[in-house]
Amino acid sequence: MFDRLFGRKSAALGPPALPVIRNVTIGRTVMVDTLAWRRFGTETHFPLDRDTLQIVAQGMVALDAGDFVHRFYTDDHVMLQIVTNDREGADLTDITLFMPWESAYPSTRSDRDAWIRRLSAGTFDAPGLPTFQRLWFGADAGEQAPVTFWEDLHDDRDGQVDRKIFQTCMLYHRDVGAGEGRELLLALTQEADGEPVSHELMLGVPLEVGEFRV
Repeated sequence: MFDRLFGRKSAALGPPALPVIRNVTIGRTVMVDTLAWRRFGTETHFPLDRDTLQIVAQGMVALDAGDFVHRFYTDDHVMLQIVTNDREGADLTDITLFMPWESAYPSTRSDRDAWIRRLSAGTFDAPGLPTFQRLWFGADAGEQAPVTFWEDLHDDRDGQVDRKIFQTCMLYHRDVGAGEGRELLLALTQEADGEPVSHELMLGVPLEVGEFRV
């Protein structure tokens, strides 16, 4: 799952050409406060069972609204996502930790169309998970087209784009801990040159700035 995100070039650890966000970049180790999700016990399905993330790849998305999505990946596909108002990451607006939950490869056009219909609905259901409400646009806004964008993937810090992945996605959420916390579900389609199209589900938890360090 997500194997195409990771190349196998040796990491160049010279002067960084990629943004370094709160000291996070390729080659760094991130320590996460697991109480961010463990304090809710079995209410969450978020499966991460460790507090250390070794970053081996980095992605960046430039959104039409002017925001930037910075993504930092481990070799086992954990994703630390930081949204900022600027490319260099001085102004953070959102931090989320995501982990893969399920992956599928559609065999027909009808499978892909059915998936897009699921991503357009106000709620999302999947085996083994409770119902999630749509976060983007709100659950009561009727059908909404999923968000699309290109992600530039980097294997090292030279700033050169190693792969580009087109994504179609929608974000969902549900309250946990009597409304004191939130669990997220990111449902998406990934398309990259030379690779099969995949449908992915990732579970996530929001983080505060003080809940991770490098």
